[in-house]
Amino acid sequence: MHLTDGDRIRGLLGTYCQLIDAGDFAGLGALMARATLRTEEGAAVATGSAEVAALYADLVRVHGDGTPMTQHLVANTVFHDPHADGSVTATSSYVVLQSTPELRLQPVIAGTYVDTFARDEAGSWHFTERRFGIGRAGDLSHHLTTAMGEPS
Repeated sequence: MHLTDGDRIRGLLGTYCQLIDAGDFAGLGALMARATLRTEEGAAVATGSAEVAALYADLVRVHGDGTPMTQHLVANTVFHDPHADGSVTATSSYVVLQSTPELRLQPVIAGTYVDTFARDEAGSWHFTERRFGIGRAGDLSHHLTTAMGEPS
């Protein structure tokens, strides 16, 4: 099987979903070790492995099974023309579904990720930046430890 660069980048997007749904914040830190997480407006929120892991550990509510009890979905990924340095930006839609003993299965937040990826010396792709945009937010009380967005 031959994987394209797009396949490898989509694999990183899927790995993000798997790690956060497993409550593996150290794994998220490792995945984003060379990245800066930013708000939609561009304000830096966390940079590097330790800061990213700490951000998720502080922000995401973990339930009795050790997970956020979520299912993150990333879709409609559009790749933009490569930058002069060879990095690539992709815009994706995301939806987070959640079900807890107290919360029926429902979408709790949806929005846009704008991710930039670069290759390292070995040719492997990695995140260099992620911007989070919130399009719609529902009941986030079971997912996050702090209020984000406005219910729509």
